[in-house]
Amino acid sequence: MKMIVGLGNPGPKYTDTKHNVGFMALDEWAFQNKEKYNKNKFEALYIETTVNGEKVLFVKPLTFMNDSGRAVRPLMDYYSIPIEDLVVVYDDMDMPVGKIRLRQKGGAGGHNGIKSLIQHLGTQDFNRIRIGVGRPQHNMTVIQHVLSPFPKNEHAEMLHSVKESVDAIDHFIKGNNFLETMNQFNKKG
Repeated sequence: MKMIVGLGNPGPKYTDTKHNVGFMALDEWAFQNKEKYNKNKFEALYIETTVNGEKVLFVKPLTFMNDSGRAVRPLMDYYSIPIEDLVVVYDDMDMPVGKIRLRQKGGAGGHNGIKSLIQHLGTQDFNRIRIGVGRPQHNMTVIQHVLSPFPKNEHAEMLHSVKESVDAIDHFIKGNNFLETMNQFNKKG
């Protein structure tokens, strides 16, 4: 069983913000596969579906970004999901808009959602798909940057990276291990 987690903040106020690009990737997967979020427990909204005979969860924590681990850990425990079958999709300011990067482990890099996951999971060895959102511009703070929408001139790049993330998710859930997926998608950019 696999679990794909998109990080973001719940509610219409945050829908189009850079910090919600993890939610956007899961929503895009759901749209492409005609799936609907059909479960709501452990402070998370999620899709429970089957891909190639294996159960897969697509999870959007409803705990707000900085407390994401509070929703993810109970779901992993409830479904007995091993850490190697978890993939977390989230925004990364250290990469330009339009780029994605897959990693198997690492620190939080200042990302509070990842800090929360590391704290609740007790490890930093989990699979990640990082989606570039660029650095703050024009005297913007980090918080203002991640909680603002993508400017119009970055929409095409953002959509490209979201769709590429969906391709990487599909590659992983259709029977490839994460290292193979990483090798395939990190080559592209």
